[in-house]
Amino acid sequence: MEIIEEIIKLKKERNAVILAHNYQSPEIQDIADFIGDSLELSRVASKVPQKVIVFCGVKFMAEIAYILAPEKTVLLPDTTAGCPLAETVTPDDVRRKKEFYPGVPAVTYVNTNAEVKAESDYCCTSANAVEVVKKIPQKEILFFPDEHLGDHVKYKVREKEIHIWPGYCPVHMKILPEDIWREKEKHPQALVMVHPECRREVRKLADEVLSTGGMVKIARESSKEEFIVGTETGILYRLKKENPEKSFYPANPQAICEDMKKITLEKVLHSLETLSPKITLPEDIVKRAYKAIQRMVETLA
Repeated sequence: MEIIEEIIKLKKERNAVILAHNYQSPEIQDIADFIGDSLELSRVASKVPQKVIVFCGVKFMAEIAYILAPEKTVLLPDTTAGCPLAETVTPDDVRRKKEFYPGVPAVTYVNTNAEVKAESDYCCTSANAVEVVKKIPQKEILFFPDEHLGDHVKYKVREKEIHIWPGYCPVHMKILPEDIWREKEKHPQALVMVHPECRREVRKLADEVLSTGGMVKIARESSKEEFIVGTETGILYRLKKENPEKSFYPANPQAICEDMKKITLEKVLHSLETLSPKITLPEDIVKRAYKAIQRMVETLA
């Protein structure tokens, strides 16, 4: 395709790298230099030699890339690509909770805006949330903003008192227990893997509760040949592409993130042509948000 050739040409001219989240549409995944989850891609952004990062994801993800690599130009091809989960909590919400629970550390899921991370003591991912909370020395924790990931952590770390903010991902809420039962009847030998943002009743029916990175890994390493996948459907393209001999079935084909699908080839090309829209954040927000992310890394070290 002519547009793909133009993107490849401009990418070289601009000294750019294209990063795509696992939920992006197939044509975006195909042009990406790296595919992964939000934090994984942001770490790539901070380490690659290219000075321009085209982040094909949603806004909070591009913000993390900027926080980890503020000296680089971070482009988000569509700045209206947001995250409904991230919008369920504000910096004021975190401040008020911390005032109500003085001395209790705030752990914030990376699926939040930079200003919220800046008010937090620690960040976490869906892959490491359990481990981060376990290793924090305090016995009481504030957890933002996903109530289902928080509930998953609470189940795994029963020795701590965890106060959970009532936020949720509307895409993962579309996945219901009856979806899992239906697919299990169709594919009784399949391994069921679901994202921790799914509701408790869905997680209870799963063989594995995993981040998107965890799903990619287990699909590659498992001896199973069939998988029922309880997360946003965009990941199925990568799973099938990397494991052509295996079969993957969406728990709910309607679990689609419209924000993720806002990134198109035309918008990627426009970003490379104009070096816009750029992600920028106030220096104070970057420093404070970076500190919360760094604390997560140090806690797991």
